Amino acid sequence: MEFSIKSTRPEKQRGACVVVGIFETREPSDAARAIDKLCGDYLTGVLKRGDMDGKLGSTLFLREIPAFKAERLLLVGLGRKNDFGEKEFMAAIRNAVKALGASGAKEASFALTGFPLGKRSSAWKIRQAVINISDALYRFDQFRKNAADAPAFKKLSFLAPPSDDAKKLGDALAQGQAIADGVAFARTLGNLPGNVCTPTYLAETALRLAEEEGVACQVLERDDMKKLGMNSLLSVAQGSHEPPKFIVLSYEGGKAGGRPFVLVGKGITFDSGGISLKPGEGMDEMKFDMSGAASVLGTLLAVARLKLPLNLTVVVPATENLPGGGATRPGDIVTSLSGQTIEILNTDAEGRLILCDALTYVERFNPELVIDVATLTGACVVALGHVATGLFANNERLALDLASAGRESFDRVWRLPLWDDYRDSLKSNFADLANVGGRPAGSITAACFLSRFAGKYRWAHLDIAGTAWKSGVEKGSTGRPVPLLTHYFLARAGRSL
Repeated sequence: MEFSIKSTRPEKQRGACVVVGIFETREPSDAARAIDKLCGDYLTGVLKRGDMDGKLGSTLFLREIPAFKAERLLLVGLGRKNDFGEKEFMAAIRNAVKALGASGAKEASFALTGFPLGKRSSAWKIRQAVINISDALYRFDQFRKNAADAPAFKKLSFLAPPSDDAKKLGDALAQGQAIADGVAFARTLGNLPGNVCTPTYLAETALRLAEEEGVACQVLERDDMKKLGMNSLLSVAQGSHEPPKFIVLSYEGGKAGGRPFVLVGKGITFDSGGISLKPGEGMDEMKFDMSGAASVLGTLLAVARLKLPLNLTVVVPATENLPGGGATRPGDIVTSLSGQTIEILNTDAEGRLILCDALTYVERFNPELVIDVATLTGACVVALGHVATGLFANNERLALDLASAGRESFDRVWRLPLWDDYRDSLKSNFADLANVGGRPAGSITAACFLSRFAGKYRWAHLDIAGTAWKSGVEKGSTGRPVPLLTHYFLARAGRSL
């Protein structure tokens, strides 16, 4: 999709289609009112007849409007004016895209970013519109013999009053496009089946990404991990014929030798649960268990394309978790890279076993801070559903900044505690700690486990088990939390809008 900004009034616009909003109870937005005035109250007549009521989700195409130079006008319902917020704004954008995609229009001009949206600026609305439009147009059909035709329209412009700051709007457009590219990259990786997206495929993808975006990449093999002492990670890989990979990418946009921000993404390319086998129903969705890896790679893509002035290192421990004759058994004890021993009571709590070695490994980078991203616990889904990502942190400032980035991106988080009281459930009679702490507070005890390996730097953990993908008729990867993380780095780079 080709995006642009036009500093012009909607009533003066020519072209294939102009998109304007109508609030519930048939109240035109300012853009619709201006067009109505130009065409002699033509829209007023349409609304009085009841052809469009303005309810959220409703759309109506109009053609051959008197005195209006565009070929078509698309009216999009915005819902109740007093209830109109970020969620409704993004829904209206997506509804417009859906209608345009079915219309055959090749280009369109949006006048949906000009009306008030609380304290949100025009730049914020344009950035979010780009992300949501790109997300709505995303298709994953590479395995379909008869894939649906892509929407015809390829050009979309945002109409902005001449008084708006053109540079800021241009920055918003660029940021939205970079974030959308990162989200699409993560979604595609997440949607790939486990027989395609193996640890080796992830490593090859990282190498291609590094070459295309001009960043450094190193891939450690099984023997490298053995020599380092990553026995916790390797214990998860024992049941699979696919070799594990440990991927490290380094983007250097900041000062040479400067301390990097570090992202660690869980890369379990398929999770059967190992010997602690999961139920068969829904197990196909365990291909999404590498969504943490996909999201940190997508974030690196966005950061690199925005050329942010900071250093960013991305680490992905990648393996499958399968049963087999060589698989780790419940009750086995392994020695992690940190030297701490772990009694593995449940092989389906494998994400923390690969992440703990990665969290120890990144100490060598003398990181500014570390954020790990993982589809870690079903307990987080129970606690927060599919709306908010679970946030844990050992640093107050980091937690506040991530929460702020979540609000700015509308990719929101909710903080949960890391109190020492919860660590007692991880005690083991035979090792330094156990890898599970029972059913109560499962997402918290999992985070407490990780915190045992992240004590030498500022650290946050994002549990995306409820937000990384959707089930049901909309089954597929969401690409979250690429928007959250990219907004966080935009703020660190002083590029917030």
